Amino acid sequence: MTVPKLRRALRASSPGLRVERELWEDGCDIVIGIDEVGKGSWAGPLTLGAVVVPRDRRIYKLRDSKQLTADEREAMYSRIIEWVDAWAVGHASPQECDRLGMSAAQRLAARRAIDGLGLTKPADAIVIDGKWDFVGHPRTVKLVRGDSISVSIAAASILAKVTRDRMMIADAHCYPGFDFDANKGYPCPRHKLALQAFGPTAIHRRSWVFMDALPWTGTPRQTPVTQLTLL
Repeated sequence: MTVPKLRRALRASSPGLRVERELWEDGCDIVIGIDEVGKGSWAGPLTLGAVVVPRDRRIYKLRDSKQLTADEREAMYSRIIEWVDAWAVGHASPQECDRLGMSAAQRLAARRAIDGLGLTKPADAIVIDGKWDFVGHPRTVKLVRGDSISVSIAAASILAKVTRDRMMIADAHCYPGFDFDANKGYPCPRHKLALQAFGPTAIHRRSWVFMDALPWTGTPRQTPVTQLTLL
C-alpha cells in the first residue's frame, strides 16, 4: 500500500533516531521501542506495540499515530512491519483490565509484546512513551511525548493503533448501536446513549466509573483484585 503524500502540517515535525543512536553508541545492541493505545477506552483491549528498528535502513513519512489519518496509519503499518528487525503487539483483555487494574494490565500487555518479539537475547534498553516505567527493565528510557521524538516509539504506536482499531471494527457487528467501528470503544455521545439503553457489552471494562451511572442494577461495577487487597 502506497503511503499518501505527507500533509503540509506534518512535514515540519518528525520523530528521529537521536535517542536510539545514543544507546547504540553506548553499547546497547538491542533497543526496543514501546507504545500503548486504548488506555482511556471504555471497551476493548489495552494494546501495546513493540519494535526493534534497524540501524542501517531508514523509513520515511513516519509520524506519531495520533497525527495520522486511518488510511495513513494503515499504509504505514504495512511499511513498518517490512522495515523493522522485529515487531509484536501484546494485549490485556477488558476482563484482565478489570481484574488486575490498569497499571498491572499495562505491565502484562508490555510483557506479552516484548515476549512476542522472539528475540534470542534480552534487550539492552527499552524506550517508552511517558513518565512511568511499566516494563521494569534495568535500562528504561522514559520520554514525554516520545511518539513525536523517537522513531521506535512512533513505529510501535502505529502498530498498536492499527491492530487495536482492526479488532474494534471486527467486533462492531457483534454489538450494534455502540458504533465501535467509529469510536473504537472510547467515550462519545452515541456510545454513552447505547450504554444507557442496552447496558455494558462483553468487551466493556466493568470496573470503570461509567458503570456507576448506568441504570442496570444487574451489572454492578467491579473492583480490581489489586484494590481489593488494600481494603
